Amino acid sequence: MLLAYAACAVIWGTTFFAIRVCIGAGGYPTYLAAALRFTIAAALLGVVVAAGWGRPGPRGARAWSWVVLTGVLNAGGYGLVYTAEESIPGALGAVVYGTAPLLTGVMAALSRTERVTRPAIIGALISLVGIAVISGERLQVSSAQAAGVAMVLGSVVLSSTYNVVLKRHAGGQHPLATNAVFLATTAVAMCLFALCFERQPLPSPLPMRPTLALLYLAVVGSIVAFGAYFYLLKNVRLMASSTLALVTPILAIGVDAIWESQKVAPLTYVGAAITLGGVSVNLFFGAPAPLAAPTADAPPPPG
Repeated sequence: MLLAYAACAVIWGTTFFAIRVCIGAGGYPTYLAAALRFTIAAALLGVVVAAGWGRPGPRGARAWSWVVLTGVLNAGGYGLVYTAEESIPGALGAVVYGTAPLLTGVMAALSRTERVTRPAIIGALISLVGIAVISGERLQVSSAQAAGVAMVLGSVVLSSTYNVVLKRHAGGQHPLATNAVFLATTAVAMCLFALCFERQPLPSPLPMRPTLALLYLAVVGSIVAFGAYFYLLKNVRLMASSTLALVTPILAIGVDAIWESQKVAPLTYVGAAITLGGVSVNLFFGAPAPLAAPTADAPPPPG
């Protein structure tokens, strides 16, 4: 589980920068880039699942409908993130995503998926203080950036919603099978979105750096990262897995500092330390007892 957590943190700490490269100057149209990313990922993963490496998959119309719903929500979330990254730095997008644990905790409590403990909430609040410190260093006030921040917050709402849905209704499925249906649904929705709202052709010739970023996002950022994340959802608490949204901003800021030559101010490191402190409180002191009863999609406990 530690390896899966580390993989998600490192990969998603770099994907915000990769998105900027993919859709930046000389790159791909925004929504077409997202559509291509998830189409490539779904096609490659579909071959793996068809070879029999993803069993059991969703069983019955109800199980399929829940996973398809999460794919649609994911498409909406990524549509907002890709649009936002036209106007805000990748690290800032990752920082705003640090609000996810609090919102996930609220949704988990309201849906009675998990009992959210006081230490878990305290840890999330401490982490948000760290995120606020980082934001104060990096946020440049402008109408475009304000709209971008609002879009990322909208994506957090959608992400938190499908996290709770997956936790409640995809427990008995193999992570590869869940990921295949999830990514395929996202790909179809993003393709429709691109056709309706963009209709721009592929760049010709294909640009080298944005294309490499696109392939990285498709294979590593989608297949590997989401597969590891679905494994985490099956084996750890929602509040614990959602702390990834607090670790990735720190990594994303480092990536921006290295590759975009952005100076990281000392106060940013202070914010990073506060954030990690909150993550530690959440992980080590916030373990709740689950409230959600096993669903029809989940196997009975061993015994």
